[in-house]
Amino acid sequence: MSGERTNGSIVELNNVSKQYVRGKEVIKVLEGINLHVTNGEFVAFMGPSGSGKSTLLNLIAGIDSPSGGTIKVNDQNIQDMSGPELARFRSVNIGFVFQFYNLLPFLTARKNVELPLLLTNLSGAQRKKNAETALSTVSLEDRANHKPGELSGGQQQRVAIARAIVSDPQILVCDEPTGDLDRQNASEILELLDLLHRDFKKTVIMVTHDPLAAERAQRVLTLDKGQFEGE
Repeated sequence: MSGERTNGSIVELNNVSKQYVRGKEVIKVLEGINLHVTNGEFVAFMGPSGSGKSTLLNLIAGIDSPSGGTIKVNDQNIQDMSGPELARFRSVNIGFVFQFYNLLPFLTARKNVELPLLLTNLSGAQRKKNAETALSTVSLEDRANHKPGELSGGQQQRVAIARAIVSDPQILVCDEPTGDLDRQNASEILELLDLLHRDFKKTVIMVTHDPLAAERAQRVLTLDKGQFEGE
């Protein structure tokens, strides 16, 4: 895992808006969002349900496209990329951690972790080695051949984090990463995110409802009705 960190912003949003059209109704989700995230920073988004937190995370990750404004991630304007370009960009630059793990139940932990590497030119042997390294980073090397159903919720989330870091992305986007866990497992996952931020210099952008989770971040931003509070 890389430990390098450069100065400056790794995520820049300028006057970003997002809206959906349902029939004749226009639903505004985000409006006039401006955001700069420094390379190596740990940022948390909080706010009530429906405030646009997950939508904002999806825009930063290139999963969704803005209705207006510009989004620059790692010095690249992603709002103008095609679908295949975005897929390649995400595979190199961004790791995803979700609330419900999104592991394939018929694959072992190691095979689940290998999945993002299928988009690369790495050999099967190198993919296996990289997956084992990622599992070691999250202290699950002894569970490499276990399937998700044979793992606890906390272990499954660790596998999901190993999958997120296996391609050594600079940015981790985490959507309620502790939302489906008890307090003990949630604390262990937050400690792991701290480790990745502190020792591996990852930029962590997290959506959470949990004030204890938000305390881990260097900066907490609150969304309400599609805008940051104070703007």
